[in-house]
Amino acid sequence: MTTPLHIAVLMGGWSSERDVSLSSGAGVADALESLGHRVTRIDMARDVAARLAEAAPDLVFNALHGTPGEDGSVQGMLDLMGLRYTHSGLATSVIAIDKVLTKQVLVPHGLPMPGGRIVKSAEVHQRDPLPRPYVLKPVNEGSSVGVAIVTDQGNYGNPIAADVQGPWQAFDELLAEPYIRGRELTTAVLVDRALGVTELKPKSGWYDYDAKYTDGMTEHVFPADIPDAVAEACRAIALAAHRLLGCRGASRADFRWDDSQGVEGLFLLEVNTQPGMTPLSLVPEQARHTGMSYAELVQAIVDDAMARDGAT
Repeated sequence: MTTPLHIAVLMGGWSSERDVSLSSGAGVADALESLGHRVTRIDMARDVAARLAEAAPDLVFNALHGTPGEDGSVQGMLDLMGLRYTHSGLATSVIAIDKVLTKQVLVPHGLPMPGGRIVKSAEVHQRDPLPRPYVLKPVNEGSSVGVAIVTDQGNYGNPIAADVQGPWQAFDELLAEPYIRGRELTTAVLVDRALGVTELKPKSGWYDYDAKYTDGMTEHVFPADIPDAVAEACRAIALAAHRLLGCRGASRADFRWDDSQGVEGLFLLEVNTQPGMTPLSLVPEQARHTGMSYAELVQAIVDDAMARDGAT
């Protein structure tokens, strides 16, 4: 039987992923209450520390996405306050949200990730940083926020025009990576188990922020219709990344797979330490396909956090 706890659910905040976080947090809070826990819902504002101190919960369920809930800032605050919390700790969060730091940790261990380099946004208006096609993305944003795929046929111009909308207008520095043709795959890890592989098929365009969080814009195929060797590689790489980065609770590894190259065409793009918990999110979906209800998933994340010694 579940031991009732007082759990504060942190959600919302002020990142570009606020609305997704509010949806995740609402689902988590409802599930926790259905399990008999006492829940305090907190839409994070600048007074969050004072509100948490007043609530004095047994556990904080971190349902924030993006900065500052995913980049180590909130984790550091909670550590200083001596509060237990779900998902990854400070160091892991700092590394995993930064795509360059993530590569520096994972690539030396043999995990396949795209090459690339950091460029000043102003540079892309003078020349292409890589041969086309290539991808430009912020170094530390999630949910495909601010990603641009630059092709010869694209409408960004050649070189990219400064007045054209794109991540170069919002970020001083960008990560330029070769574009990997093929298919979008993702694998969720819960505590220390890879749940499976989903293929994501956007109805139009590519798997951007809108495709991720707008109902009906993306078909989720689970289990992915891919060779067993590729599926096994996804699970192994996702679990290895989860362990090497020191992730806790749930994480999600996103891949691109060039299906003309077999396993050699599989590349890990990033690891999300605060994966979505919305009705359209992939971790709950994969958990459901393995026989775990949404409430059971939430409880498993809570159990993992409570099993750790002291604050995270």
